[in-house]
Amino acid sequence: MSEDSRHERLDGLTSWHADWRGLRVAVLGLSVTGFSVADTVAELGADVLVVTETAEEEYRRLLPVIGARLWTGDLATVPDELRTFTPDVIVASPGFPPHHPVITWAREAGTAVWGDIELAWRVRDKVTRADGEPADWILITGTNGKTTTTQLTASMLAAGGLRAAPCGNIGVPVLDAVRDPQGFDVLVVEVSSHQLWYLGQQTGDRRVSPHASVCLNLAEDHLEWHGSFEAYRAAKAVVYDNVRVACVYNKSDLATRTMVEEADVVEGCRAIGFDLGVPGPSDLGIVDGILVDRAFLDDRHTSALELTTLSELHERGLSAPHVVANILAAAALARSCGVAPGAIRDALQSFRLDPHRIQVIAVADGVTWVDDSKATNPHAASSSLAAYPGAVWVVGGLLKGVDIADLVAQRGPATKAAIVIGVERAEIVAAFERHAPAVPLYEVDHVQTEDVMAQVVELAARVAGTGDTVLLAPAAASFDQFASYADRGHRFASAVHTWLARAEQKQEGAGDDDRPPLPDD
Repeated sequence: MSEDSRHERLDGLTSWHADWRGLRVAVLGLSVTGFSVADTVAELGADVLVVTETAEEEYRRLLPVIGARLWTGDLATVPDELRTFTPDVIVASPGFPPHHPVITWAREAGTAVWGDIELAWRVRDKVTRADGEPADWILITGTNGKTTTTQLTASMLAAGGLRAAPCGNIGVPVLDAVRDPQGFDVLVVEVSSHQLWYLGQQTGDRRVSPHASVCLNLAEDHLEWHGSFEAYRAAKAVVYDNVRVACVYNKSDLATRTMVEEADVVEGCRAIGFDLGVPGPSDLGIVDGILVDRAFLDDRHTSALELTTLSELHERGLSAPHVVANILAAAALARSCGVAPGAIRDALQSFRLDPHRIQVIAVADGVTWVDDSKATNPHAASSSLAAYPGAVWVVGGLLKGVDIADLVAQRGPATKAAIVIGVERAEIVAAFERHAPAVPLYEVDHVQTEDVMAQVVELAARVAGTGDTVLLAPAAASFDQFASYADRGHRFASAVHTWLARAEQKQEGAGDDDRPPLPDD
């Protein structure tokens, strides 16, 4: 088949019911996303080769069952097996950056490269709604707050009587949601910058056209993957391409507004702003402690609809400023689908934040211990520190190519102390020495994983006093010392509870302080 014929065939594959039989598909990567891709294209009748460096035993066992082949080995160069296979299309897992050797080879060879989001959009009509149409899509991205906003939006849609599925980068592959036999009215798709980069390679009629989209915020992150902040921003901006009803943006983050202004959207699509201030006629915001909608009502120039109050959110642990912003963004997306204000309020009555997201794990002797291990970049950590001013800050890990100096300059001087962990401590220590030299600084050496948090908690317990907060907000990835941000958070919580249990046992001997001294004592 000629290259023109191959691309012509690919351009026609815009339905589950198209003829996918015999299409040579190379699936790059075999995590949960990669397997969902392989399972989908195998079910469609394609000839499937999965190429990955390593494969879990469960996937090794399942691939032959679904009719796919597996190659494992070093991907520093393009394997001969892949060259010989001559794929019509490569569907890459989001962990593979644009400069990866296989991606570079494919693009130079003129081979189509898709991500899982594009494949899912093409086959989204496998299961349809009662009206015969496939589910609407809502896309959610941003440097921080994506998962919380995705869960909030899905909860609000469900409270409004719609069948909604949170999926995508949140952990449930979008292809699994598309193929779910029960079907949905709306898919709420969390998309990472990696997935959006692949989505940005689309052209023509196959472009994703979501009902509504939001970029919550923008700050430096994943620069090692994208190569530059400009490339990272360009990937994030893809979320607004071809939106039909509502482009939701953060009025407090000029970059998101600019993305909307520059976006190529469907005629009639509206720009809907949100922030913590008084809203304009096409915005959601706050008036006298009340969260209100001035966008989705007829008389929006003189009226507003009440959604909930700050006091109600405080009672449910949802009043941190960045969480309130996420709630407003989610409400805007839900309102764009016709969900009533009362349903939004009902959804918030039972909503709970995920573990490791500003999670209070203990309050003892006047000290509050907070796990925000999910703050894996400076922007997220800044929000946490704003919610807990004067905290004893546990910071550090893999910085992912991001300069932490601005965060330390902005938030560091207000902290009571900093406890630095991880392999890239030198950059953090240097930032404190330059921008917050008066703040006490303690380093935890790169010790065994099981010992890191025990040392952190011992140090923090000596520094923190009545009324203080100890805040784990690392501003960095976890993979230098931990399996994941969740593992990091679990170990921090376990160390806190172990420390508190030991302290309780020693209460009978009050006055005998045998805790190890601080390094400067």
